[in-house]
Amino acid sequence: MPVGIIVDSIAILLGGFVGGFAGHKVPSEMKIQLNLIFGLSSMLLGITSMGLVQNISTVIFSMILGTIVGVSFKLGHRINQLGLLLERPVTKLIGSDHDGLSREEFLTQLVTVIVLFCFGGTGIYASLDSGMTGDHSVLIAKSILDFFTAAIFACNIGYVVSLVAIPQFAIFFSLYLIGAQIFPLTDPVMLADFRACGGVIMLATGMRIAKVKMFPVADMLPAMVFIMPISWGWVNWILPLITG
Repeated sequence: MPVGIIVDSIAILLGGFVGGFAGHKVPSEMKIQLNLIFGLSSMLLGITSMGLVQNISTVIFSMILGTIVGVSFKLGHRINQLGLLLERPVTKLIGSDHDGLSREEFLTQLVTVIVLFCFGGTGIYASLDSGMTGDHSVLIAKSILDFFTAAIFACNIGYVVSLVAIPQFAIFFSLYLIGAQIFPLTDPVMLADFRACGGVIMLATGMRIAKVKMFPVADMLPAMVFIMPISWGWVNWILPLITG
């Protein structure tokens, strides 16, 4: 059962309602400081997962190869375009009027919310990991961050943030099912390297949130596809040649 995904979606739903109700009562300074804490928390989750690494060379190679593929296919741009497509049905349900924001500002923030919650590196990694291992801890920790993040965005653009929980659940649940199918093909070393690779992406995500460095997180996501076969090849082909 996708417990972590359900908890995360509910957190966004509730956070959107709380933020929509609070409106502009939350001081700007608090929003800025909380964003720094959100970024730091994501970095902590990433460092924790990176500590599980079994073959550091496979993680580095996967990150480089994955980023090359992501940039070549303009994955970040395509994800933003997908966010724009999801924006249209969401705004039709609730509308796009909110005090103090132009339509353009509203749409910009809404697309940011959709991309952040539906296509963020941490969520994609955690959903796959949850399906493969049954470990929901990253998603549950993420739900705490997402509750407050949704609340902060909803202070600016209203209750519409809550509706983002619907496409987010559909996407994450699909990844959960994919992870469950992949699990029988894995071994403990492959899973450990997969989690370490996800940890790197979570660390980069945290740095983006805290505005330390704007890593191309979306373009780094293909690394999650490459890491397990590369890890398997390293253990079964490369290491025997090196140590043989």
